[in-house]
Amino acid sequence: MTASTPHSADASGADGDPPPGDPAPDAAGAVAEEDGGGPGSGSAASADATGAAEAAGAPEAGAPGPDGAGDTPGSGAAGTGSEGPGAGPDPAGGGTEDTEGTEGTGSEAQAELAAQRALRERIARRKAERGGPVESGAKLSGQAADLLAAVRAVEGGTSSGSDFFDDAPATAAPRPAAEAPRPAVPRAAPAAPSRTPPEALEAVRALLARGGAPESLAGPVAETLGEGAAGLLAEDPWLVLSVPGVRPEQADAFARALLGPGCGPEDERRAAALVAWLLERAAAHGHTVQEVSAVRTGLAGLGVPDEDAAVAAAVEAGAALVLQDGTGADAAEEPEEAHPAAPEDRQEDRPPVPVLLGLDRYAMAEESLADGLARLVRTGPRDTWEGPDLVRAVAGGGLVVHTGGEAARAEPVSLVAGARERGLRALVAVHSRSGCRRLGPQGGAVTVADLLSGAAGPGRDEDGALALDLLAVLDAPLLDVESAAALVEALPDGCRLVLSGDPHVLGAAGAGRVFADLLAAGVCPRVDSRLPDPGPLGELVSGIGIGELNQVDAPGKEIAVVPVREAAEAVHRTVQLVGDSVPRAIGVPADRTQVLTVGHGGPAGTRALNTALKQHFNPGPGRFGGFDPGDRVALAEAPGRTVAATVVSASPEGLRLDGEGGAVTVPRDRVASVLRHGWAMTVHQAAGMRWPAVVVVLPGDAAAGLSRPWVYTAFGRAERHLSVVQGVDRALPGAVAEVAAEARRTRLGVLLRGLLAEPSAS
Repeated sequence: MTASTPHSADASGADGDPPPGDPAPDAAGAVAEEDGGGPGSGSAASADATGAAEAAGAPEAGAPGPDGAGDTPGSGAAGTGSEGPGAGPDPAGGGTEDTEGTEGTGSEAQAELAAQRALRERIARRKAERGGPVESGAKLSGQAADLLAAVRAVEGGTSSGSDFFDDAPATAAPRPAAEAPRPAVPRAAPAAPSRTPPEALEAVRALLARGGAPESLAGPVAETLGEGAAGLLAEDPWLVLSVPGVRPEQADAFARALLGPGCGPEDERRAAALVAWLLERAAAHGHTVQEVSAVRTGLAGLGVPDEDAAVAAAVEAGAALVLQDGTGADAAEEPEEAHPAAPEDRQEDRPPVPVLLGLDRYAMAEESLADGLARLVRTGPRDTWEGPDLVRAVAGGGLVVHTGGEAARAEPVSLVAGARERGLRALVAVHSRSGCRRLGPQGGAVTVADLLSGAAGPGRDEDGALALDLLAVLDAPLLDVESAAALVEALPDGCRLVLSGDPHVLGAAGAGRVFADLLAAGVCPRVDSRLPDPGPLGELVSGIGIGELNQVDAPGKEIAVVPVREAAEAVHRTVQLVGDSVPRAIGVPADRTQVLTVGHGGPAGTRALNTALKQHFNPGPGRFGGFDPGDRVALAEAPGRTVAATVVSASPEGLRLDGEGGAVTVPRDRVASVLRHGWAMTVHQAAGMRWPAVVVVLPGDAAAGLSRPWVYTAFGRAERHLSVVQGVDRALPGAVAEVAAEARRTRLGVLLRGLLAEPSAS
């Protein structure tokens, strides 16, 4: 990579290898740094070490907020008994409504999921009768006791694991009307004020005070658990773990303060909460399910005395579902006559079927998405259109996947324009408002979020479906499983769906790998674009996609490498580049140049960089929650959806911003949780956005957070110019060549193959 420099003062002109990979998650798939995003803590599945919250750009637990306040109280270690949960609000969780789909051949995974739902009424009765902790599994019964035995049998080598699912009903059972599922974190719009009644908030504050927890948790607790939050929390203090940012040791301290010394590590309520917490942490890293063995390892690290009993208790309490992977399913489903040997002999020939745990919201979303995609495949029109490969593929089916880089986005846009000329109701949907801007008004694009909310798009027909005949979704790799399920559910029968995107970019901030699963499943036509991204930047990024960091000639100063030795120098050089070198040599003003780095923490993370950049471009006292008019900010609309904006003014109602989506007012009580300064962002925050000039900052301690998808995504955010502040030396080409994205554990591909299998195969 040639070090073409836009200046002589800030870059030496010597070649530098601009920036390996995502740290593997712990046994439960959820690694986190307490700082929530220092360099080196990033992963391909979450914005930084705290997961999806940092992907959305929200302040992490215990970290100074934008107003410079210190750490939130209550971050003491487990065992002190004096400090409660100490985490601020975090827009990390939540999801869309999940609905059931029953069309087509049911898979074994669907059957066992139905069995779980049928147990809900008995679970609710058991919850009402619960009088104390489970002691080493002695009180387990029914399917929970079966699970305990099954897990031990699988690990002892006496069972394949599939036997546990043999008695599952063949069809889905209806969800009980009186079901009261475990509360999930809502995906509320960040600009919406809290709707919790004042009396409910006051009751939560009083309970938190009794448990030694900070008052700042009252709002997030009430939003997460609902109006009855105080009563639920009094009965089960460990439910505080369902609030994003709260850690197990803080929940333990809170529970001891409320319940006294009688509560211990074996309490079944603690087990259920910890299992759910581990699965939520795994979801923040993209996993929709986890193997039971991984959850058990995570529980052991949290001081649970009997991990098997804790898992079984969590299942019986309704905190987790038992699921089955598709591995070995064909062997397990072969008819009796295919195995003339005795049952015990046949058992030895069966491949092991992993026992999985998952949260209801993600299991239901994957099932609903698989059903919806299969419905589109079956009901899609069968026409013949003349034109390029993509046009012909879409004419003949209801579901098509399309891959390519930035330039390839023109192909689905052209497809939609042609469909409109044929009289079809066609639309382009993108991930971010930046994507709408890049396509221009002639593209008529809307964001997926606005399409689902009704803020934009064609509206709904009399059946509640989107009034569309064809929908092309760009940035499809950024779709998490819940958003994808909501989108597909909203499409009518006979609608054509094109999912288009670049398979090399970082994945969705939320759980799932929808685009990759669909590509791997091979259940619909795939069209790979041959349209390359132009210029030196296109050549550089294309090479990274195949694992090569090539030297690229940049005669127009499209690429510059600025070597640095330490973090302080990296910050200094970054300010010089944004404020002087790039505007002077490239002609891109500072307000159209974006700084990107690995994480929020550390001496050259977004917090340190934003402090230096604010001091240079818009010094001020931070009169409103740490912000001043003229500040560049990153607004977290939802996990993984960030809007770049500028502060216009403050009022009693909140902070007024001007962004690519227009004017918006962020209420006062939401400022701390959804806003960060935005001169510098993480690459995960920048998903789906591009700028004329980008400065990628790679201090030495960022090396552990690098991967090929991270570098590909970061470098690909630049339209005209890329500067790399290079402090990781050989770690950069090493990451590009050797560190792939972290694998995500999901079930969508298995479900799709089962639903769309040929009759003879199924």
